[in-house]
Amino acid sequence: MNDTITSSADQAQSDIAEEFAFFGDWTERYQYLIDLGKQLPPFPEAWKTEEHRVHGCQSMVWLVPSGDASKMHFDAISDSAIVSGLIALVLRVYSDRSAKEIVTTEPQFIATIGLAKHLSPTRSNGLAAMLAKLKGYAAQALA
Repeated sequence: MNDTITSSADQAQSDIAEEFAFFGDWTERYQYLIDLGKQLPPFPEAWKTEEHRVHGCQSMVWLVPSGDASKMHFDAISDSAIVSGLIALVLRVYSDRSAKEIVTTEPQFIATIGLAKHLSPTRSNGLAAMLAKLKGYAAQALA
C-alpha cells in the first residue's frame, strides 16, 4: 500500500486501480482488501458510539470526522475484515482532503476495479451508506 498522501482524490483512485490490476483473480483481491484493513490505524474504543456508527451496514462500522472544510480527516473501523479493507480504500480517496473535493469526488474506483460486481448486496449497501455519511460530514463542513 502506498502510505504517502496523494495529491488528489482522483490520483488516489488511479493508484488503487493500478494496485488491483496486479491481482489475477478475486481471491487475491479479497486477500489484499483484508491486508489493507489490518493496516488501519488504531481506533479508540471510546469512538465506538452510536453517534459515529454507520447505519445501513450489516457489519458494525464507525466513522469519525475531524478537521474543517479546508482539510477533513476521517478515522474508521469495522468488525469485518473485508469491510475494514473497503474502509482503507475509502479513506485513501477521501480523508485529508478539502470538504469541496470530498463532496465533488465520485467513487469511480469501485467500478474501475470491479468491486461492485463482487460485493454482496449488504456490503454494497454498507459501502454506499459509509460514502453517504462521509460526504454528509463534508457537506456540513461547507455549510
